[in-house]
Amino acid sequence: MSRRAAGLLLHPTSLPDDPGGLEASARSLLAWMEAARLRVWQILPIGPPGPGRSPYSSPSAFAGGPSLFAPAGEPEARALAAFGEAHAAWLDDWCLFAALREERQRPWTEWDAPLRRRDPGALARAARDLAEPVARHRRAQLAFFDAWTRVREEAQRRGIAILGDVPIYPALDSADVWSHQDLFWLDEDGRPSKVAGVPPDYFSSDGQLWGNPLYRWELMRERGYAWWIARLRHALVLHDRLRLDHFRGFAGYWAVPAGAPTARDGAWEPGPGAPLFDALREALGALPFVAEDLGLITEDVVRLRRDMEIPGMRVLQFAFGAADGEHMPHRIPADSVVYTGTHDNDTARGWFASLDAAGKGRVLDYVGGAPEEIAWSLIRVALTSAADLAIVPAQDVFALGSEARMNVPGVAAGNWSWRARAADFTPERAERLARLVDVAGRC
Repeated sequence: MSRRAAGLLLHPTSLPDDPGGLEASARSLLAWMEAARLRVWQILPIGPPGPGRSPYSSPSAFAGGPSLFAPAGEPEARALAAFGEAHAAWLDDWCLFAALREERQRPWTEWDAPLRRRDPGALARAARDLAEPVARHRRAQLAFFDAWTRVREEAQRRGIAILGDVPIYPALDSADVWSHQDLFWLDEDGRPSKVAGVPPDYFSSDGQLWGNPLYRWELMRERGYAWWIARLRHALVLHDRLRLDHFRGFAGYWAVPAGAPTARDGAWEPGPGAPLFDALREALGALPFVAEDLGLITEDVVRLRRDMEIPGMRVLQFAFGAADGEHMPHRIPADSVVYTGTHDNDTARGWFASLDAAGKGRVLDYVGGAPEEIAWSLIRVALTSAADLAIVPAQDVFALGSEARMNVPGVAAGNWSWRARAADFTPERAERLARLVDVAGRC
């Protein structure tokens, strides 16, 4: 791929219904993207969803979402054995965790002490007693990986790269934390002694209390960052490039004492910094990453991103408050990925409708066009910017309003449910995108 490219943001769960299932729907999408001359398909995390169907609080950093692809018949024993051998580092733990979680219907921190603390005898008995559900979860993972491999091969055939998403912290109630408790700040019962969040800012006087357990980075360093290397090596089997969520946490992160009612009582602690990325580069080669560097970004974060030669993000919905803002199109550097909006933003139409008259005037003075064409005006500005990669949410291509918003941060219910319609992917929209991609030199 040449440096300048354009892409589409659309999570697989938002693909239209298709009689052939999600794999057939993905193939149709890739054909439409090729016609539109889009060469990057950005998705959200594709693991099993967490509470509220959130892809960012998955119970596994390695497993695929079993609801995405249903098993097609009984797999051959040889295929299952080969799959188990190739994914031995995480598969057994995930299948047993998923079976236990299903049976007990409560977090692993509330299991009996022998299982909670992973006593070998207790694990062996559970694996024997739950042999059928463990085998079912193994078959589901094989079905997912086989189907997703076919989707990736189709994308590669059409010259389309898949940009995945890696949340920085796993969920507490996850197979990863249960099976690697020593790598996190946990007490002897598996409960966090300090948790992740972000400090108070302009948007929230109490900050944000996420509650994820924090890494023991010094221990990870002593072990050569083996868990992170394994995690990202695995992710690069499923994707061509990776967006690293909450990149600022690798430079410095906000640690909040467990039990604190808000994030106010937290403090900054140093992240792993360059040594982590040096270890990743030595193990994996090139670092095909994108840094999610939105929010409170300090100079150490900027320096880490630039030293590691990782592009950052710019979002046009954040651009028009001040002429010298870093998201303004004329200030976007080439080593960036520019978006009209992300999965956490309103759609372009919904965002524009929420502005006051003065705000709408500033936007239209800059981007041109009529108010009813605001989504496509922002698409044109994103594509013609200097950023090497421009990504457009499908909702903006379809010029949809707030009813199509994917997520409202801080709101627990009603997210992650939007689905496109097959009728939205018209040849006319593909042709219109292709013309803009061509005039912007992103072919």
